[in-house]
Amino acid sequence: MALAATPQPALAQQAPLRIAAAADLQPVLPPILEEFHQSTGIQAQATYQASAALTTQILNGAPFDLFLSADLSYPKRLIDAGVADTAGSPDSSTPIPYARGALVLWTRKDGHWPNPSLATLRDPALQRLAIANPDRAPYGRAAIAALTSLKLIDTLKPRFVTAENISQTAQFAETGNADAGLISLTSAKTAHLESIGSYFVIPGDLYPPIEQGAVIVSNSTQRQNAHKFLDFLLSPQIQQQLAKSGLTPVK
Repeated sequence: MALAATPQPALAQQAPLRIAAAADLQPVLPPILEEFHQSTGIQAQATYQASAALTTQILNGAPFDLFLSADLSYPKRLIDAGVADTAGSPDSSTPIPYARGALVLWTRKDGHWPNPSLATLRDPALQRLAIANPDRAPYGRAAIAALTSLKLIDTLKPRFVTAENISQTAQFAETGNADAGLISLTSAKTAHLESIGSYFVIPGDLYPPIEQGAVIVSNSTQRQNAHKFLDFLLSPQIQQQLAKSGLTPVK
């Protein structure tokens, strides 16, 4: 009499790669994560918040594997604190740049300024200007720098409607809680915001470059998969995809 085969235990499903992602990536990253899964079989999940908030969470031991910041200073802070690194890259002491962001002025098409420009910022009728919190969001710092370069900071500061991150900044402008918003090009290029609004790209010489960098969280158990995702993000195909979404490729 043949013995029944002993059932083999199912292989435990690998936990997803956990990515802490700057809020400007929320319109950009989901299809890239899906393509990464299709290409490698590795699942990845992203949490989108202001870069400063994510930095604090990682410093406090939040279980992320990879941090995609909207600047270089926050991931460098994690490297200096010994909780993140870029081991395996040519220079493990600095974050890995993956893109460069752009700041735009966005307004509703049905509002007072259907075609925004720098003149919009000088218009006394502009009473509420949404910006991201400059203490927490790199795009907020860029907004302050641009307005300072334009010598408009003192005039416009009392009119700020300050958001926690760049996604909320776009929401304030979109819903009419602000007359206009200084937001990321990634937000402005979403289908919804393009359908109801218009944007003006703030000249890049008015603010320091928004260099966006990545680091691997040092206690991650998925370092190999994190490196695979970074290689994928820096591949020519995905860099071109970033360009279509409002980021300047680094490669």
